Amino acid sequence: MKALYPGSFDPLTFGHLDLIKRGANLFDEVVVAVLTNPAKAPTFDLDTRITQITKAIEGLKGVSVISFEGLTVDCARANNTDLILRGLRAMSDFEYELQIAHTNRSLDTQIESVFLVTEAHHSFLSSSVVKEVARFGGETSHMVPEGVALDLRRLFN
Repeated sequence: MKALYPGSFDPLTFGHLDLIKRGANLFDEVVVAVLTNPAKAPTFDLDTRITQITKAIEGLKGVSVISFEGLTVDCARANNTDLILRGLRAMSDFEYELQIAHTNRSLDTQIESVFLVTEAHHSFLSSSVVKEVARFGGETSHMVPEGVALDLRRLFN
């Protein structure tokens, strides 16, 4: 089975990386799909986010990184994936992710959504929290891979 793990990954956190690694253990292939959303101004440009993820997944078998724009189901179809992998940290994530899963299912009944619950020690992590901590000079090395922490320090210091 081949899974698509979509997101903005702005930036990649240890929570994201945990899901990628666990997905790689569950599925034959995991395609990490980095969203380009023209309506949002990301902290890191697309190439930087792809580089951050590529460095963080070095050595993981069956994991690749692509970019996409538009609907997740269209990306899943274009990459011949069987399912969409998503992570859950809290109940609030579940409500949002359930709505997205139902929407995706209404657009393509052949593509399933699968949810993994994040490890408890990563449950507080979000890209927004990481950026906020970095913006005020806080330490992020326990939240993000080393390369991402360096990029955050360069950006906010």
